Amino acid sequence: MFYFLHMSHSTSPGIDDFYSKKISELRLRELRVFPSEMPVHEVARHMASEKISCVFIGKGTQELSGFITDITLRDRVLAMNLPPAIPAGEVMDRNLVAIDHESYVYEALLLMFRTKTRYLLVRHAGGYVGLISRNKILTEPSKSPFLFIQSVKQAVYKEELKRKWEKVPKIVFKLIQRGVRAEIVNQIISTIADTIIIRVIENVLKEIGPPPAKFVFFTVGSEGRMEQTLKTDQDNAIIYEDKGNLQREIVRDYFLGFAKELSLRLDFIGFAFCQGGYMAQNPKWTHSLSHWKKNYEGWFLESSPETVMKYALFFDCRPLYGEFSLLEDLKAFMAEQLENPLERFFYNMTLNALQFNPQLTWFNNIKTFKVGRAEVFDIKRAMSPMVEAIRIYALSEGIFETNTGKRLKLLQEKGVIDGKTYTEWYNAYYYLMALRLECQAAQIIKEGRDPQNYIEISGLTKVQQVTIKEIFKVIGDLQLRIKIEFTKSF
Repeated sequence: MFYFLHMSHSTSPGIDDFYSKKISELRLRELRVFPSEMPVHEVARHMASEKISCVFIGKGTQELSGFITDITLRDRVLAMNLPPAIPAGEVMDRNLVAIDHESYVYEALLLMFRTKTRYLLVRHAGGYVGLISRNKILTEPSKSPFLFIQSVKQAVYKEELKRKWEKVPKIVFKLIQRGVRAEIVNQIISTIADTIIIRVIENVLKEIGPPPAKFVFFTVGSEGRMEQTLKTDQDNAIIYEDKGNLQREIVRDYFLGFAKELSLRLDFIGFAFCQGGYMAQNPKWTHSLSHWKKNYEGWFLESSPETVMKYALFFDCRPLYGEFSLLEDLKAFMAEQLENPLERFFYNMTLNALQFNPQLTWFNNIKTFKVGRAEVFDIKRAMSPMVEAIRIYALSEGIFETNTGKRLKLLQEKGVIDGKTYTEWYNAYYYLMALRLECQAAQIIKEGRDPQNYIEISGLTKVQQVTIKEIFKVIGDLQLRIKIEFTKSF
């Protein structure tokens, strides 16, 4: 019996409802919209008289062009000594950020931290229905991890950031012990990591001077999927805009120097160098947009097991800093390629996924190996087949979501998998993730050692061992399914 099969998507009974509360349950603020031609001093007068700190610019609530806040008035009008009669449309912030009203409150807060916005538009039925603010959400109970993220944003120096990162294991351990879902804990860890990385990027750029070209720094792998654990390394890359021949070497030298300094500081903070070299400081992972497209085209056309592995890795990518449109351009190029995929593309991607065998012996016991005197199994290796297989299904359906849980949800919505299969795969994956996070946090807090992906069998209860065996069977069935569908073999 799969004991964990009926785990709900809410936190355990007795836990306050912060992590299961939806935006639709909040009282939204009304949108105030003004035309772009209105003088900015008139907009400011309305804000003062109505005591509101954020208004929108556009033709109506469904045709918004941007927004103006107190900070906009300070930074873009007063600080620039612009005339008060300047049209609002000329000084507004165009970076509108929105979230669906059925999303969770914690997701809204994490989105605000990642996008550096204090306000979110709320979408429903194809339109905007209101506004929520970060301060409003931070008045909700059980906000301690999010207040911690706020404190990370205020840290400046690498020594401060290192001390902040060292506090994360205790936060993770408490969240898991309280029954907060592993998917949420992953997102909290990833958001803290994002916040630290962005701060380091800002510091390095301030010291070495402005970049000679637009660029985007993006993360790949588990951080790209927002599934970061406490054993983490640097998996990232850089895309910069194409420049003429005379500037090409100057631009490349700048970004390689930038990436090297960034990587050194992240290593100091606690984000170890990637042993496989998947880092922006590696010249292979810092390129112009046109060069990246050539790489992807070559990998795709060759579609060997090795090139497919590289291609797959960069499907799990997420922009952190810079000109996000550069990565969007590359993803659009990838999407065009996938419209007519080569048969061997998914074939070799599936062969790679099948290399990770379910860790069960012929006698239905968990396969172990010795680390010192302890009998352990590698939980990361156990989870990899699920990541690989679910990614294959997502890409075959043109789904470019990176998070494993969200990929599963979209596959269910498209009818690729039924509700029972969704629940079984989701619960299997996040049961292992919760166990992985809890063990890593305990290794740091209780044992004072670096976190590992090894789980000691002797530390598991009988119920846990039976559950893990059942999960490994689920993984085996999933691998058989992709083997049949994508390699046409039995």
